[in-house]
Amino acid sequence: MPKQGKKFQAASQQVEHRPYSLNEAVPLVQKVKFAKFDETVELHLRLGVDPKHADQMVRGTVVLPNGLGKKKTVLVIASGDKQREAQQAGADYVGGEDMVAKIQGENWTDFDAVIATPDMMRSVGKLGKVLGPRGLMPNPKTGTVTMDVAQAVKEVKAGKVEFRVDKTGVIHVPVGKVSFETDKLLENASSLIQAVIKAKPAAAKGKYVKSVTICSTMGPGVHLDVTAFNAKQA
Repeated sequence: MPKQGKKFQAASQQVEHRPYSLNEAVPLVQKVKFAKFDETVELHLRLGVDPKHADQMVRGTVVLPNGLGKKKTVLVIASGDKQREAQQAGADYVGGEDMVAKIQGENWTDFDAVIATPDMMRSVGKLGKVLGPRGLMPNPKTGTVTMDVAQAVKEVKAGKVEFRVDKTGVIHVPVGKVSFETDKLLENASSLIQAVIKAKPAAAKGKYVKSVTICSTMGPGVHLDVTAFNAKQA
């Protein structure tokens, strides 16, 4: 394990070894940040599910009320009138087979989200090796395979984030920047946690939210008190 720097150690010393409420944790994460750039604030939720079983998979999307503090670049792969609708809604790149060919031929991924219409999925399916590992593959469950491309573009631009449990049962999601006003960060973090609680699979038994940690990109983790989160779905 690499030696921790003095700044990290100094920041860590300001975090007590106890569970914090979300209202305490968010301002603390903002206070102990030390990097020279505007760090991203992230939530890490360890869930009591076994993702190896399809009926315990946890995934979904939520539109963060205050966005992520980052302009999202959106690619729409569609045909006919849907291309025009996507352009009018503010998509950054719009096309059909030409976009599929560009991604295949150039390994092009200068975008943060891909939205596709169902009729284009046969072609888009060929891009699994490029888009899949980057978490960019369109999926009906997350609203990125849809005929309503305009609405999908607006949601992504407004700060829609996708969450998905990894193979170790943990969800990692950004909820904003340390420079955000505290109440806006709180609102984003709370919206994300509620969305994860709502996505609890029926097959999940026992304690659903095992632990929640909030931290900035470089800063120490602050552990949240999960009692209230589990009480909401007891």
